[in-house]
Amino acid sequence: MSTVNITMIRTKRMRNRFEHADEAYEYLHDRILQYGVPFGDTKALFNVGFYLENPSLRQITNPERKWSFDYAEAEWQWYLSGDRDINKLGEIYGKIPEIWKRMANEHDLVNSNYGWQWMREDQLAKVINILRDEKDTRQAAISIYDGKEMHMYEYDTPCTYAVQFTIIDGLLCMSVYMRSNDLWYGFCNDQYQFSLLQELVASMLGIEIGWYYHHAHNMHLYNDKI
Repeated sequence: MSTVNITMIRTKRMRNRFEHADEAYEYLHDRILQYGVPFGDTKALFNVGFYLENPSLRQITNPERKWSFDYAEAEWQWYLSGDRDINKLGEIYGKIPEIWKRMANEHDLVNSNYGWQWMREDQLAKVINILRDEKDTRQAAISIYDGKEMHMYEYDTPCTYAVQFTIIDGLLCMSVYMRSNDLWYGFCNDQYQFSLLQELVASMLGIEIGWYYHHAHNMHLYNDKI
C-alpha cells in the first residue's frame, strides 16, 4: 500500500469535532507533522473535515504562530467593504502584507477577497432571503471558486469552493469547502472570517449560530513552518 493511501486511512481516523478553532489548530498541526506526506513544498493530509462546536471562540493562541487579532479584524473589515483592491486593506490595516502583494494582478486586484466573492450577483443577500422564506432549504449556498473564471486565476486562485448554510433546530449551521488550506496562514484567518460571516447571517435572521464544519481537500503546512 502506498504512503498516500496509508495517510488517507489515518486521516479517516482523525478527530472530527473540536470545541473551538484553537483546539483544532493544535491537533491538526500535530497530525500533519506526524502523518503528513511530502506534497510539493508542503506536508499534507487529504480530505480533512471537522466540526467546530463553538465557532465564536475563534482566536488562535499558539505562541509560535503569533496570530494577530488586529490583522484578522482588518481583513474582516476589508471583506465587508467588498473591495478586492489590496490598497483598501492597506488603508484599514496600515500596510499591505506581502502575501497579498504576490497574489494581486497588475491592477492590485485579488480574487480571494471573499467578501467581494459573496457579494457578487447578490449571493449573500439571496442566501439570507432563501433562509428567511424556507427554513429547511438546501439551496442556501454561496459559490466562490468558479471554473468559468479560471482565466482570472493566474496569480490568485481562491482556496475556497463554496459556503453553505443550514438551519438545524433553530440554529444557523455552516459548512465551508476548500480545495486547499494552509494550516499556518490560511486556516487561522479563514475560520475567523467565515465564523464571523456565520454570525452576520444569523443576526440578519434573528437566530443563534450552531456548528461550523470545515473541509479541506488538501490541508498542509509549508516546509518552512515544520
